[in-house]
Amino acid sequence: MSRDFEMQFSRNLKLSNTEQSFFLWGPRQIGKTYLLKKTFPESIYIDLLDSKKFIKYSNSPELLYQELKLLPDRSFVIIDEVQKVPLMLDEVHRLIEEKKIVFALCGSSARKLKRGQANLLGGRALRYELFGLSYSELGDSKDIVKLCNRGNIPNHYLAENYRDLLESYVADYLKEEIYAEALVRNLPTFSDFLRAAAICDSEIVDYTNISSDCGVKSATAKNYYEILTDTLQGFYLPAYTRKPKRKIINAPKFYFANVGVVNFLAKRFNMLPGSELFGKSFENVIINEIRAWNSYQKQYHDLCYWKLASGAEVDLVIEELSLAIEIKSSTKILPKHLKGLKELLIEQPKFNNRIVVSMEDVSRITADNIVIYTYSDFLEKLWSGTLVLQT
Repeated sequence: MSRDFEMQFSRNLKLSNTEQSFFLWGPRQIGKTYLLKKTFPESIYIDLLDSKKFIKYSNSPELLYQELKLLPDRSFVIIDEVQKVPLMLDEVHRLIEEKKIVFALCGSSARKLKRGQANLLGGRALRYELFGLSYSELGDSKDIVKLCNRGNIPNHYLAENYRDLLESYVADYLKEEIYAEALVRNLPTFSDFLRAAAICDSEIVDYTNISSDCGVKSATAKNYYEILTDTLQGFYLPAYTRKPKRKIINAPKFYFANVGVVNFLAKRFNMLPGSELFGKSFENVIINEIRAWNSYQKQYHDLCYWKLASGAEVDLVIEELSLAIEIKSSTKILPKHLKGLKELLIEQPKFNNRIVVSMEDVSRITADNIVIYTYSDFLEKLWSGTLVLQT
């Protein structure tokens, strides 16, 4: 990845704690290594993408212990792509206990570690996640239309040849994370699934339909989705199901972590505000922004969506904040756009903080106290902690 691109952005995730080891997870190419090296410039760096080091530690993971045992106590060590050699974590554990060495353990997939019962250090390491670029991190280059088209990887966002970069990104993901790690047996089938899942981004997951499109069993389709979540390429948004008065939908939605990947796989390019496809991308971007805020600010809120079987829907609800958010890329919010928020208040009166994130020019409040924010006002208030919420 071009460091020139990465240097233009100041990330919202702060890694200032050098007293305790931590895992840093995040999708490929979003700047994890750059952030670690920038934050800890004097650290020792071990890159398992280096084939020589990968082979050395794969054959003899105990070499890590032997080499680092010579370091002064409380030294700081970065291990990049740690999931490639899970047995190294036993040696990391020993070094934490005996030498009080602080490790930054960086990776783009925890699947091999979780599935192989690797040593996850039993609470001795914190867990952080770095997300793709959020709108609040773009500085002077803020452009919501560009973000909705190109996605949130730093060099993709700025480069003119972003389509070529997205093509390489998907190919490298399939080759290096799916094929090389033997996560699936049939790579062409998984590639078909990836395209089908992208077309259904931000929608309720229907394993039967996806499996039919790809020619696999429903259980296989479900496993493929789990691969996407384990490799941090996407996430489930569960349904809010607490004490329903009317019949509700309880299946989860699925969102890709990078809308640029969605657009490439679904062959969506040059989308402009006002189109249905732009609206889907806009929703993905706002949901991912809130997800990053929830993580970086250590809010720990449960993020859900809500939908009646009759069709009324709200894109995001946060029970702890009594907050309901509808996301519309329209430049003019009409009464029909507020139906879901009104139905939710009837069903769940606790959600008295109702917001629409929109492409309107000026923020306003309706007669029934629904706040319609411009996307820029909403995101600025979200990150600054100045959203006015009723208690």
